[in-house]
Amino acid sequence: MINQNLHLQPAALDSAQHRALKLRMPVTDWSVAGRLNALFVAAAEFGDVCREFPIVFIKAGKEADGSDAIAPIAVFGLSPQQNLYLDGERWRARYMPAVLRSYPFCIARLDDTRLAVCVDMAYKGAGREDGQAVFKDDGQPAELLADMTKHLEALEAEVQRTRLVGQRLLQLDLLREMRLDATLPDGRRHTVDGFLTVDDKKMAELPAEVVHELHRNGVLGLVHLHWVSLGNMRHLIEWHAERNAAAPAAAQAES
Repeated sequence: MINQNLHLQPAALDSAQHRALKLRMPVTDWSVAGRLNALFVAAAEFGDVCREFPIVFIKAGKEADGSDAIAPIAVFGLSPQQNLYLDGERWRARYMPAVLRSYPFCIARLDDTRLAVCVDMAYKGAGREDGQAVFKDDGQPAELLADMTKHLEALEAEVQRTRLVGQRLLQLDLLREMRLDATLPDGRRHTVDGFLTVDDKKMAELPAEVVHELHRNGVLGLVHLHWVSLGNMRHLIEWHAERNAAAPAAAQAES
């Protein structure tokens, strides 16, 4: 999964072209994620994600049948290209979503059956001088690439399973537009919209057999984790206010 605000220069790995490539791992400077205000999360991550981030849903293109594709995301910021979970180079949350943990690697789907493992060549730790080798001298994947390929393939499988969750929520007409109107400490209003949440009223009106189905396939539990996660919006509002208050002071100190 390639994210244009994270993977600035993704290149499909080729054993001939990238034979000498080395990567400084693990990543320690997470300022690379500074433009991420949200990121896809898989259903299997909800239990960890809900403790740290708000989980909402977005429309993410179209399915093969023409219906909307629905994807869950963890929200990192309240403005475009704002990541409030960064403190300089440090990731301030205890949990990091799987797509971000994979960096600088990512995966591109070439067609229904073929995947390509890519590396963001804009990563500062990519080069030929120091770091862990991506390929062995004979062109076979080195340990780093072999391990990451397994991780990315497992993540891609989770992506496909998560798509089914979104499809079922859409089929049951359980999603509604979300609008957050927050009052900042200085009295200004800040509005965030464009997200979807699961409508609790519609959930309560579902027939018993549908609720049982959602419980059996795990979707009901995911919905509850999604609702719990929305309490993390208050952290984002507080951090957004803090960052806005700090910006003029920093600018004045530099002048």
